[in-house]
Amino acid sequence: MPDEIAISTQALVKRFKGQRGMVTAVDSVSLEVKRGETFGLIGPDGAGKSTTTRVILGLLRRDGGTSRVLGYDSMREVYEIRERSGYIAQQFTLPGDMTVLENMRFFADLHGIPRKQQKTSIPELLNFAGLTDFTTRPAGRLSGGMKKKLALACSLIHQPQVVLLDEPTLGVDPVSRREFWNLLGNLRAEKGLAIFVCTPYMDEAERCNHVGLIYKGRLIAQDTPAGIKKMVPGFLLEFKPDKFVAVRDLVTGQPGILEVQTYGALLHIFVDEVARRQKQIEESLTSQGLAWSGMRVIEPRMEEAFISLVKRQEAADNGQ
Repeated sequence: MPDEIAISTQALVKRFKGQRGMVTAVDSVSLEVKRGETFGLIGPDGAGKSTTTRVILGLLRRDGGTSRVLGYDSMREVYEIRERSGYIAQQFTLPGDMTVLENMRFFADLHGIPRKQQKTSIPELLNFAGLTDFTTRPAGRLSGGMKKKLALACSLIHQPQVVLLDEPTLGVDPVSRREFWNLLGNLRAEKGLAIFVCTPYMDEAERCNHVGLIYKGRLIAQDTPAGIKKMVPGFLLEFKPDKFVAVRDLVTGQPGILEVQTYGALLHIFVDEVARRQKQIEESLTSQGLAWSGMRVIEPRMEEAFISLVKRQEAADNGQ
């Protein structure tokens, strides 16, 4: 049903003028985000995540296609969208010399929230964000994680139906990242909001209902996290080689070896069948006097899936 769609784009295009002519930052991106779900736009730096978000919000002009929030056109009905959506930019933009409480009141006044209503809604949001004990602290003196929580609380002051977040946990420690995502999960469950989040962190994609993988401005895959991981070929073997480069070069290109990835000190090998290829790899390593440890079958994660899909896209672009 159309009224179930909170955010939608069709063949969305955004170009910028570069030193060598026009550069396409967003290339025919089509996606839909339903009410009550979290959609993660995942990709490396420079992939087009932030640009896509800003065009959807009407902060940048699009050069082609369509983009809508709650049925409102991003170019013609910007104010209607801003009244009904919350936004957290990549960089911390709240006044640092104002206290937590002053920031909350400032944004409430900005959205025309009556003072009587503020007396109820601000304490509720501060409690939700875990900031009740920090109301008098200047925003600029908060930790990175607390700054993100304050930004989230401020973006919710006018009770939006949609929240868009541009890399909200960038530079935040792992514990604070987990706490922030727990807040998002509670927000979606309790309020039924649509949440659109950009992130370079593949583990955060696991927390989303649907994921879009964007690379060089193009949406190269779109599905549930489980569906994305099923797109990778074969089975995944993991082991730790004693001589990393020698082992990697030896196994690459062997029969039945579909893909080789590195993960820290570990090698991740995609194979067409486990028993036969594991024996083959072990015999080839032994014959060359190369040692290894901990060879086992593991389930692909979003990171392996993303790398595999990017390699597949690059091969297609190069006509391979």
